[in-house]
Amino acid sequence: MRQSARGGAGNGTAAADSRPVSIGTVLSTLRDEFPEVTISKIRFLESEGLIEPQRTPSGYRKFSPQDIERLAQVLRMQRDHYLPLKVIKEHLDAVERGEEHPLPAVGRQREAGDPEPGTPTVRRIGRAELLTAAGVGEEELAEWESYGLIGPLPEGDYDAQAVRVAALVAELGRSGIEPRHLRAMKAAADREASLVDQIVAPLRLHRNPQTRAHAQERTRELAELTTSLHSVFFQAALGVRPS
Repeated sequence: MRQSARGGAGNGTAAADSRPVSIGTVLSTLRDEFPEVTISKIRFLESEGLIEPQRTPSGYRKFSPQDIERLAQVLRMQRDHYLPLKVIKEHLDAVERGEEHPLPAVGRQREAGDPEPGTPTVRRIGRAELLTAAGVGEEELAEWESYGLIGPLPEGDYDAQAVRVAALVAELGRSGIEPRHLRAMKAAADREASLVDQIVAPLRLHRNPQTRAHAQERTRELAELTTSLHSVFFQAALGVRPS
């Protein structure tokens, strides 16, 4: 059984005592910091070797406080640094062995005026850095670009969203979902974005500066609502019960 990595987040995510708990309790514990986490996500991280919960004789998972803290660290590094699971696993395993294993230096470091920790730290990175962050080769990245799943900025580098897309496409690929299968998903997202843009466009063009400033906030709100609805439809189509 793994022990939690040294220097963990320490945000009170782990259970208050040492008794193993069920996956449902783990979900409730993590939801405050990670609202989007699901039981399926936890099971997926287990299948990828990020955690190794105990099993009862009946086969039920039982999670120790160390398991919960490690889960929180994995989710935090995915959210804040857009790192692929392979890189996260290597880092945590090395730290648990007492070895020095710094995370990859993807993009520039946080500077004065940047968002506080807890928000994505990647701003602009080069192609070689993107390949390292996603854990893929040039041929795979070129294929993703050919399908329109990812692309460089006009200056030739990549932004934080590109890093996140690359990590997700790589993870889906390891589950057997090929980039060509994702074209329809990208096209659907573009259509949804066009609908939101039509609604927000009058705000952006308004003469009142405050109204124009409100456009970005409104766009974010509609994006979150649309994403939530899409998730519900998608899970219902797959017969996945809400957590």
